[in-house]
Amino acid sequence: MDNNVVIRRAVSDELDVVAELRWQWVLENQGAPVTGRAEFVRHFVTWARENTSSHRCMVVVRDEVIVGMAWLAVLPRVPSPRALHRASGDLQCVYVVPGERDGGLGGRLIDAVLDRARELGLERVTVHSSPRAIPAYSRHGFASSPRLLHAPVARTTSCP
Repeated sequence: MDNNVVIRRAVSDELDVVAELRWQWVLENQGAPVTGRAEFVRHFVTWARENTSSHRCMVVVRDEVIVGMAWLAVLPRVPSPRALHRASGDLQCVYVVPGERDGGLGGRLIDAVLDRARELGLERVTVHSSPRAIPAYSRHGFASSPRLLHAPVARTTSCP
């Protein structure tokens, strides 16, 4: 275990760094930004602060530098006679900077998010994965399910 690495919840004053990681992730994956970097960072930080009740960010920190992130979106579910309070989660935006990949940090980050989901009492956590990352998620407990379906309803413009 690397003593110089800590995986923990992000704090509010780190959200600009997390936004930069998100920007970098999109550029690495040939994404075409619809805005400038500074505007994106401002928007991201505002969004993250406004959505703390539904989206929790975990970060990987090596020697006081954030080198990775993952988000747990918590989604309330309809009450059941067997459980009045229900929620599930979605693992989103898992990213580790290129120089820190293939050393297990991504797996540790996934485990930390799953631990957080257990603490919150979530029923399950889903993830929409790139083909490259499927083996990593599988190693950390994710599996295909014939009952969990999705229908792509992609938009061509930003949501209001």
